[in-house]
Amino acid sequence: MNKELMSSLVGKVVKVNRGGPESRTGKLLYGGDDHFALLTEKDGVIYYNTSHVKSISQNIKSGLPFNVEELSEEGLEFMKEDTFGALLTSLKYQWVSINRGGPEKLEGILENSNDEFVTLVLNEEVVRLAAFHVKSISYGVKAKKAEKTEEEK
Repeated sequence: MNKELMSSLVGKVVKVNRGGPESRTGKLLYGGDDHFALLTEKDGVIYYNTSHVKSISQNIKSGLPFNVEELSEEGLEFMKEDTFGALLTSLKYQWVSINRGGPEKLEGILENSNDEFVTLVLNEEVVRLAAFHVKSISYGVKAKKAEKTEEEK
C-alpha cells in the first residue's frame, strides 16, 4: 500500500483487512508514507501501519455499512505525520491502544518509541514491544455523533 493509493481513497469508506481483530470499516482521513488514518464509529481515529495491512476493500455498488452522516468531523483533530515512526514519537505521554484485539492488544501511556521498540507504562508494569509488531494505534480521540436538530427529528 503506497501513499498514492492511500491518497486516492481519502474521504471514502473502506474496510481494512477482510476479518480478524485488526479489521475495521471507516472513512479514510489521511494517507502517510507508511501508514494511514481511519475514522471508525467504535474506536474513533485509528492509525494503521501499512506493512501489516493485507487488504483494503471498497463496495462500489452499495457502499459499506458505515454511517458517515452520524459522525461529526467538525473539531476532529488527528495527526498527519509523514511516517509511522514520527507518529509514534508524536504520541509520547498519551494514553494509547496498540493493536485492536487478541493477545497482542496493549493499552497504556506511551513512554518512549524508537526504531527498535515502543515502551508502554500501565500501572506498575513497563512493557516493551518491538516497534515492527505495532499493527495499529489509537489514542483518546473519538468522533462524536452529530446531534440531530429539532427539524431533523
